[in-house]
Amino acid sequence: MVRRLGRKIRRNSSLSSEIKSKNFFGGFQGGGYKPLSDEDVQKIHRAALNILWEVGMKNPLPILKKVALDKGCKISSAGRLCFPKSLVEDVIDRACKETVLYGRDPIHDIELSGRKVSSYGAGEAVTVLDPGSNDYRPSTIRDVYDIARVVDCLENINSFSRFVVPTEITDLMSADINTAYASLMGTRKHTALSFSSGENVQAVIAMLDIIAGGEGEFAKRPFCHGGGCTVVSPLQYGADNCEVAIESIEMNAPIWVVIAPQSGATAPATLAGSLAQCFAEALASLLLVDLIRPSHPVIFGPWPFVTDLRTGSFSGGGGEEALLGAASAQITNYYGLISSVGAGMTDSKLPDAQSGFEKGISVAMAALAGCNGISESSGMLASLMGCSYESLVIDNEMLGVIMRTVKGIEVSDETLSLEVIKEAVFGDGHFLRSDQTLEKMKSEYFYPEILDRKSQLEWREDGSLDIRKRAEIKVKQILKNHSPLYIDKKTDSLIRQNFPIQIDFSYGIS
Repeated sequence: MVRRLGRKIRRNSSLSSEIKSKNFFGGFQGGGYKPLSDEDVQKIHRAALNILWEVGMKNPLPILKKVALDKGCKISSAGRLCFPKSLVEDVIDRACKETVLYGRDPIHDIELSGRKVSSYGAGEAVTVLDPGSNDYRPSTIRDVYDIARVVDCLENINSFSRFVVPTEITDLMSADINTAYASLMGTRKHTALSFSSGENVQAVIAMLDIIAGGEGEFAKRPFCHGGGCTVVSPLQYGADNCEVAIESIEMNAPIWVVIAPQSGATAPATLAGSLAQCFAEALASLLLVDLIRPSHPVIFGPWPFVTDLRTGSFSGGGGEEALLGAASAQITNYYGLISSVGAGMTDSKLPDAQSGFEKGISVAMAALAGCNGISESSGMLASLMGCSYESLVIDNEMLGVIMRTVKGIEVSDETLSLEVIKEAVFGDGHFLRSDQTLEKMKSEYFYPEILDRKSQLEWREDGSLDIRKRAEIKVKQILKNHSPLYIDKKTDSLIRQNFPIQIDFSYGIS
């Protein structure tokens, strides 16, 4: 009886429009999952402080070295910059605790604060898996744009960073400029930019000003931010990326620092030791920015990676990686900093069952631990070496399901539904026509588009499609029907007069 009534309701046009309306889950508070005890967190924190004072950091930028020595730091006999514990804790205390990532359209603004959870698209892969293919090919600048316009349609991927690099563009300045251009042509979501050199940042800012409407306009509402991997593990500053981070301050946007030591290779094999070193390196990166520009927003990214010690290769999909990601979010929440974690880094080469469970476990654990920005959360395969269009669509639905778990269960007199239960028991004997059912069907539930919930008969009649095939169909629909050109023709012409743009949009700019 209930199944028949369910079918009848699904066929009702007004209810159907309710179900199909956009349901976006984002910005909910996580933090309920804590893989570490409070004492464990304190031990890791103290170990990180000891590392920064007793071991220190190699290769600091001269500008950092000068200001750090003025603040009570020392150069050890080994020539390493060592930070006193009191200074590190003072910087943690004064560091920016909340920020906004602005979209070019305010509907895409994201508040990063507390334990609010959101997802980044990101990756930096060098190969692409086309829809329906099992063969990877080198990624191109066209892929940067095509992936951006797919992500533009996926409501549970909250912001964008290039998923792939344009392998055909060998000049690094040109690659950075073209990546920013193609990204902003394809999506109005907030975009994280990659820079190979600090020298390239100002050139891209000049282009962003043109897009924003004139000199100095971009900084008023910065819809992009920069940063990089500021540390070469173990415990050495990476000069190029440190320069990128410092130059990116001029964007007037948060600086994203990502620290990724690899257990058993560039960090201890023990998970606790890997966390201690990773947090020492991440705090050193916070110090890099904060000592030069006090309290400038930093997206704090301790991303401890895992090595498969049988082969020495990076493994992004194991339970250890999921644990480390959640623990990183928990410790960052202890500091009160704006958190970033890498999760969703499957080792599978295809959008298959392995990909699904590896991504689902790691992203769910990071989200439930209260990470502000879960990166690598969609589209990535092959231990971050490949990107799949179909995975973008599949993972968007995974993120919707996971964010529903983060939202949790609202318990109130209304939601306990005593009167509704009485009405059903003494009335129709079911809840399908209840006013509460109609009212709550959008707010209480997430409705997937490509996950299969049909009966076996309906599924067979529709072609017995698996999730990858359904995702392929959706990707092709998006690529056919959604070709945004978010830089108008006049602005585009001005950009092309001043910058070496290598992607052609003459087919449709208006």
